Amino acid sequence: MASRAGPRATGTDGSDYQHRERVASHYQMSVALKSEIKKLNIAHAVVWFLVAAQVLVSQLNLVSHKVVASPYQWEYTYLLSIIPTVFSFMALPKNNISYLVISMISGGLFCIGPILYGGMEMFPVAQQLYRHGKAYRFIFGFSAVSIMYLVLIISVQVHGWQIYYSKKLLDAWFTNTQDKKKK
Repeated sequence: MASRAGPRATGTDGSDYQHRERVASHYQMSVALKSEIKKLNIAHAVVWFLVAAQVLVSQLNLVSHKVVASPYQWEYTYLLSIIPTVFSFMALPKNNISYLVISMISGGLFCIGPILYGGMEMFPVAQQLYRHGKAYRFIFGFSAVSIMYLVLIISVQVHGWQIYYSKKLLDAWFTNTQDKKKK
């Protein structure tokens, strides 16, 4: 294809792509991981909002305890799990390593810890439900223990992936800083 001024100059026919600069892989990985972490943070915020709504509705007696059961003990400590998500959101825009590390550590403490405790706290009630078919706590007509175990399963996956992707992102950021120190 020729230009208005005549034939193209040699070397501009598109075959010179091998000499062009490319985006370093750790930058590409950083963008992809940030996107995944943002999605997981939003998923966690939704789960957190649902747990917070149940605790708030129950504590303020907005509806009968027959409609929304009183919260389990682990749900109160799980409300602290918004802290790692806030630090994660603060870490992503400027690649702040300190905030990301705080998010990962507090994620284990405030997210995974209450979930493990909740699984153990609700186990006898779940065992009674599945052995004898008796449930004493309900959330909108459904067994509270079944709903809360579903919340636990979703939360474990969300927080596990958050910590995993945060670790991968941290590795990508450290690769970036190591490359800068070498120059």
